[in-house]
Order: sequence, then C-alpha cells, then structure tokens
Amino acid sequence: MRVLSGIQPSGAVHLGNYLGALRQWAQQQSNNSYYCVVDLHALTLPISPADLQRHTLELSATLFAVGLDPNVATVFVQSQVPHHTRLSWILECVASYGELSRMTQFKEKADRQDGFSAGLFTYPVLMAADILLYDAQRVPVGDDQRQHLELARNLAERFNNRYGETFVVPEGFFPPVAARVMDLQEPTRKMSKSVSSPLGAMGIFDSEADIRKKIMKAMTDTDGEVRFDWDAKPGLANLLEIFSAFSGETPDTVASRYERYGDLKKDLADLVVAHLAPITQRRDDLLADKGELNRLLSIGAARAEVIAEATYRRAASAVGVN
Repeated sequence: MRVLSGIQPSGAVHLGNYLGALRQWAQQQSNNSYYCVVDLHALTLPISPADLQRHTLELSATLFAVGLDPNVATVFVQSQVPHHTRLSWILECVASYGELSRMTQFKEKADRQDGFSAGLFTYPVLMAADILLYDAQRVPVGDDQRQHLELARNLAERFNNRYGETFVVPEGFFPPVAARVMDLQEPTRKMSKSVSSPLGAMGIFDSEADIRKKIMKAMTDTDGEVRFDWDAKPGLANLLEIFSAFSGETPDTVASRYERYGDLKKDLADLVVAHLAPITQRRDDLLADKGELNRLLSIGAARAEVIAEATYRRAASAVGVN
C-alpha cells in the first residue's frame, strides 16, 4: 500500500506535528512510503528566501532524525519535483470556487491578514496534487487536515468521472491518540506555530529548561481531581493525551496513577525530555554535514520523480494537453 504525506517548512516543528504526523511516519515507513517537505506551500505566507531555504533544510534533517530511513522511505523536497505544480493547474480547473472558499484553514488564515494571496486560497489544490501524483492509497494526516484530504478525494473522483479512471482515490489515516495536540495555555485551540502564545506551543527542539517550564505552567483547572475529561477539564486532558502518546498507555490509565497535577506534570516533563533529546542530537549531526543531507534529498527526489511524471502524463493525456 503506497503512503504519502507532507509537512510545510514554516518554522519550528512543535509537539503536535511530531505526535500527530512525524512519529507516525517513522513507525509506518516502508518502500512504498513517500514523505515530502512542501516548500512551495510555505510561499502562501510572507517568508524570506533565506528563511525558506534554512527551514527546508532543517525540516528535512528533522524527518531523518525522527526515524525516517532514506534506504526505506522516499524523502524529498516538493519543489524539486516539478510535476506537483503542473498537476495542480489541471486540478484547479476541476475544483470549484465554492469548495475552496469553504476550507476552514483558508478562512482562519485569511481572517488574520489584512490581505492574502491567491495562493493561500488555492493551496489545497496543490496539496491534492501532492497526494494524487503518487497514487497514494493511504495518507496519514493530523485531525486538522481532514477537510483537505476530503477535497483531494473529491477532485480525484470528479476527474475520474469526467475523464476516465486516472487517479487513485486516497484514504486517510488518523492516529487515535494525540492526533490533535492542543495549545498548552489555551487547550480549546490546537497547538500552532503561528498563533500559539510563547508558552502554548512546545517545539520538539526546545531546550530542556523550556520544555519543563512549558509543561509545569500548562493550564489545567482548580478542582485538583486528576481524571481524563475533555469537556470539563480540557487542559488536563491535553496533558494526559500527550503523556499517553509517549508512554503507550491510555489517558485513563495515566490519570489513575496520580492524585496531584504537579506530580503528573513533573513526570510528563521527564518523559518528554528523555524522548526528544536523541532526536535533537541526530538532527544536529545531519545539519553539520549539509552536503550529505542534500545528497539524501536528491536521491529521494529522483525516486519521487519517476512516479510523479508517470501520473502527470496520464492526467495530461486524459485532458488533452499532451
């Protein structure tokens, strides 16, 4: 079964990215796994060329550091495979204005800006092209990407109905625990690199001191009872889900061991620090040898292009633009 997913190089990787996506990728990788750094998507928001290049290399190193093996999975940078943008235009001519205007993430991001680019509006179609190019049958994504995956499915089905069987219609895979890590200070809102407060988002490469501070200062409540209840105790439930994701236990099992929030937070901080420290070391080692890192990415891009070109040619032929 072919699997594909991507991540945008728009800043520090936070705990939600790791638990909701990257760790899943490493655990489920195979010779049919394709994972890309979607650098073109980062252009939908203001970013300098130097920052984009730096973030792209740092995120690429992170993918290998969390456990993706270049001898097993195909890891590459989106812009190095030109068929992504070529297929995106074909799919834009299949997508409707109405369905793009209903995209929740577009509305949220547009509301936070005085003006926005056309790319911010149409980037879900580029995301659909990213997926459909590789005949992906399974797409592991975070909970906040369900709507975008559904768009990819709709476009594939519409294209197939209009032009003949061309694309595989992908299925989503959503991790059952910590699929959506919430802000540590505002636990009713998902953790985000762009909108969380300094204490609300935890980067996986934060210092040990910062990790401990953010967990110990995480919002809980005042009744002092340790139990897993998203409706009544969202802050505590968020911490219990994070604990669960790292320990492999259920949130209820974790909660049953504690009587005080402080003890739970201290043990969670110890667990997170111990888990993330070796990942940080591996990433630092990779970034110290950028020539080798670029070599690994070029191997991935060459593998990816073989599949992407075949799919693009099939789609182009179907619409008559060969």
